Amino acid sequence: MLETGGKFTTDAYSQAWTEGEFWKASRNTVIVTFFVVTISLFLGTLGAYALSRSTRNYAFWILIAALIFRAMPHITLVSGYLFPFFQLQIWGILPTTIVVLVAINQPFTLWLLYSFFKTVPKELDESALIDGCSYFQAFRHIIMPVMWPGVITAGLFSLMLAYNDFTVTALLLNQENHTMVPKIQSYLGTNQHEGNLMWAVSAVVSATAPLFMLVMFFQRQVISGLTAGAVKG
Repeated sequence: MLETGGKFTTDAYSQAWTEGEFWKASRNTVIVTFFVVTISLFLGTLGAYALSRSTRNYAFWILIAALIFRAMPHITLVSGYLFPFFQLQIWGILPTTIVVLVAINQPFTLWLLYSFFKTVPKELDESALIDGCSYFQAFRHIIMPVMWPGVITAGLFSLMLAYNDFTVTALLLNQENHTMVPKIQSYLGTNQHEGNLMWAVSAVVSATAPLFMLVMFFQRQVISGLTAGAVKG
């Protein structure tokens, strides 16, 4: 009789997390994702708000330059960073990867938040200024509470970029500092080293589950944010 399987076991999960040191990759992913999302949203909200309220022509050209930069393949951008990173001895560490991912992600975040800010009437800013608020106070207390769906949407897109990235993290991080996606790839093995397929499968499930739950939790805010950014009125 053909045997197609056995009893359910979590041995592959525990071995991947301990022997395979997937916990280190998970920790590195959390660090990279947190700082990429935080920095991208901080710079993106301030920059997008300023561009959406500017009446100068340079605002348009800044957005066009950001769009061109965003359209460039990641491998083209990363290959230009490698040599100076080796010279400065900053290759293989997390801060370098965070800076590069923020640079790659920032144009998209800027465009996305810019479209959201354009839906917020300028009369809100003017009313706040008349009431005695500074520009920053108007931005913080009046505009940002209205913008939360858009900020959450932009934050989730930034999170997915940093969380799922393979090209940048594989090229810029050494083996000790690998994030989850390059670590999963290492479990598949090479021509010289045998891999462990069950470790890879367990790691994929472990990496996918938190992201799935996070997107489901913020599903309503994402839909609201995308709808608000798609329609100007």
